[in-house]
Amino acid sequence: MSLMRSTLIVAAASSLSRVLGFVRDVLLASALGAGPVADAFLAAFRVPNAVRRILSEGALNAGFIPIYARLRSERGSEAAGHFAGQAFSATALALLAVTAIVELGAGLVVLLVAAGTAEDPAVHELAAFFVRASFPFVATASLASLVSALLNAEGRITVASLAPVLVNLVVVATLVALRLFPEISPERQAAAIAVATTVGGALHLAWVVLAARRLGNFRFSAPRLSPELKRLFAAGVPAIAASGAAQLIILGGSQVASFVPSALSWVYYAERLFQLPLGLVGAAVGIVLLPEVAARHATGERSGVVDAQNRALEAGLLLACPAAVALAMLSRPMIAVLFERGAFGPEDTAGTAAVLAGVAAGLPFAVVGKILTQTFFAGHDVRTPLLAGLVAVVVALAATALLGQALGAVGIGLGIASGFAAHAASLVIALRSARLWSIDRSLAGRIAGSAAAATAMGLGLAGTGLMLGPALSKSIETVRLLALCIGGFALYALVAWAVGAIGRRDLDLFAKKG
Repeated sequence: MSLMRSTLIVAAASSLSRVLGFVRDVLLASALGAGPVADAFLAAFRVPNAVRRILSEGALNAGFIPIYARLRSERGSEAAGHFAGQAFSATALALLAVTAIVELGAGLVVLLVAAGTAEDPAVHELAAFFVRASFPFVATASLASLVSALLNAEGRITVASLAPVLVNLVVVATLVALRLFPEISPERQAAAIAVATTVGGALHLAWVVLAARRLGNFRFSAPRLSPELKRLFAAGVPAIAASGAAQLIILGGSQVASFVPSALSWVYYAERLFQLPLGLVGAAVGIVLLPEVAARHATGERSGVVDAQNRALEAGLLLACPAAVALAMLSRPMIAVLFERGAFGPEDTAGTAAVLAGVAAGLPFAVVGKILTQTFFAGHDVRTPLLAGLVAVVVALAATALLGQALGAVGIGLGIASGFAAHAASLVIALRSARLWSIDRSLAGRIAGSAAAATAMGLGLAGTGLMLGPALSKSIETVRLLALCIGGFALYALVAWAVGAIGRRDLDLFAKKG
């Protein structure tokens, strides 16, 4: 299967999951709004949600796939499958211990992700309850990700990519069912959603385990601390932390936001839109680009590594530049159309839109960080991206505190964007010092062309907005938003084609086989 076709499969499955995620969040916003119950639930949900996003982007692939592939090549399929079974059992035992600790110390976990909830004991206690109800999802999702890495290594990308959809299906079904019983209190609705998340995680795990069993070589076995298992944990755990830089940066912003009433919810809903383009690129580069770069590393083809990076950056920024402009320019109508109903009112729309407009500036940097991290993983270096992530979190915390105090909700968004910029800059500096990255003429031209096209799109959206009056109804606002999105995309594509940022060779790649 070609690199481009594999990327399309992953992107399509990721898109389906995120569409369902949007449906889930629209229903969630209507049910809970952005008040104390929503803040408590979303503070608790931050941990399982972050884990799900990190793992869905192939974080475990960096540690598992190279070891599995080497065993399969050197000692055969049975040995590789035996290693996979041992890895599953050992990971399950470790996760069982972690889950028990979290269940006992749920209150401390809430403080780690949203310290501001301590100012309201009722909110803090409610958040701790939601942590206990939803945290088992972390265990099932982690195990499912490990099995998905096995499926990816065996070329079963479609099965592995579609499995996470089950989680959102279960939660959406639960939210739809809850709408039939409006007398249920928001606290009980949130509890039901937390439990549904855990159930969805269990179904996700069952799906991938059944698919792996059909391979014929995957067998459950008692864990033994073999050299391969030691290497997996030594590489896999730091790789998960390094892969989660984007989530940790947003978590830093959420910590600051937790001290402002309703701001924690605003950050969550803004992040949902921000994550759509970022998640598509992240899933693709984590699952598809990593094997490509790893193969170039294995043969010592330094120039090939740089070339693979640059081509991925071209594709990623071609998506990120217009997406960032659209999120910033259309933040208010987007939030109003998607979320403003039920318990989610106009004040919540204004706050969420302000956060989204600020954080949108960090989208291109976030995409660059996602892509460049893969080079370090391919070279078995998790220390550098881990350090870059820590630097980014510190910057995000400081910038969000300062800008949030000065500018309010938009400052919180800009502070988070500053963290993404610091992360990308740290990785660029490290790669350049290792002579593993430089901008070639093609990448420079694509960046300039994408920026020019995105600027033209932004001016077009601004001009159109000035000519339009206020919407008279939600349906008119929805139609107008769709028209602006389609028109903005068309303008971007035309300008990008005119300046050479998009060419016929890009379209040819979709049919080209690897």
